[in-house]
Amino acid sequence: MVTATIPETISLADFLAHPAEHMEWVDGQLVETKGMTVKHSVIQSKLSSLWRNYISQSPQSGEVAVELPCRTKKQGRRPDVSYLTPELVTQFGNATSLPQSPPLIAEIASPDDAGDELLLKAQEYLDSGCQEVWLVFPEARRVLVMTANQTFGFNPGETVTTKLLLPGFAVALDELFG
Repeated sequence: MVTATIPETISLADFLAHPAEHMEWVDGQLVETKGMTVKHSVIQSKLSSLWRNYISQSPQSGEVAVELPCRTKKQGRRPDVSYLTPELVTQFGNATSLPQSPPLIAEIASPDDAGDELLLKAQEYLDSGCQEVWLVFPEARRVLVMTANQTFGFNPGETVTTKLLLPGFAVALDELFG
């Protein structure tokens, strides 16, 4: 997602207490997240629905959120799609933001996103309590699934699967990008 820095100084604590729509807190500054395309929005909605449907049809429970304000060790972020365990929902269901990274996150690349920035953001999530990050590249029709120790790549025609959370969840990339 393309970002534009807003010249307003706000503390991370203030951002997390009152997260502004379409904003992240990065390196002490509010940064507007923009650059979302129709394709990005459709994939975000589709993946959110797929994860939610899987949860409702399996013994797994928890919640799926989009653009959930959360804290990493150094930033205030809004992942595109997040899975929250039942314990996190119980503990933080009424909070304005999550004080850690959700355990499963999907970030969907916008056309102007830099690959290095997305990989660094994924590592930031993993360093802050996330167990699994999906980096979704709509234009390339590819997905990277990252855990603390491994990275898995999925190409067109293949089926992407979760590695640590939502055991048994799988979706064909052709369906996700279709």
